[in-house]
Amino acid sequence: MNKRLVELLQRDGRTSYAALAKLVGLSEAAVRQRVQRMLDTNVMQIVAVTDPLTLGFARQVMIGIKVTGDLKAAADTIALIPEVDYVVICAGGYDLLVELVCADDEHLLTLLNDAIRTVPGVTATETFVYLKLTKQTYAWGTR
Repeated sequence: MNKRLVELLQRDGRTSYAALAKLVGLSEAAVRQRVQRMLDTNVMQIVAVTDPLTLGFARQVMIGIKVTGDLKAAADTIALIPEVDYVVICAGGYDLLVELVCADDEHLLTLLNDAIRTVPGVTATETFVYLKLTKQTYAWGTR
């Protein structure tokens, strides 16, 4: 039942508890309680998804980062940078993938030089500049 609620909220996070209740066959109170429990336990978040490039941020980038030593420590340190909105430890050519949103190129340079490249263990970075966001969806369901 919780999976179905997640799927419905991924399609439209503004769906009312009453509408969700009808769709899943529970009472409105039961749906409210289940949703709140999933929010409280960080199973899901309900957020507004935007395209930063349309909101006045001139740069959105993905940075591939190579690290020696403790990947978790480097990832945790980078995750503390306010402009960073995504950090993943991965396999392949990079140890970390990091997405961040910047006001402009000077801001990006400052973040790369002063915040990311100074993290202990970071040995190399490659920056991929987003030119246009063509698709961004979180409606992949729970499978």
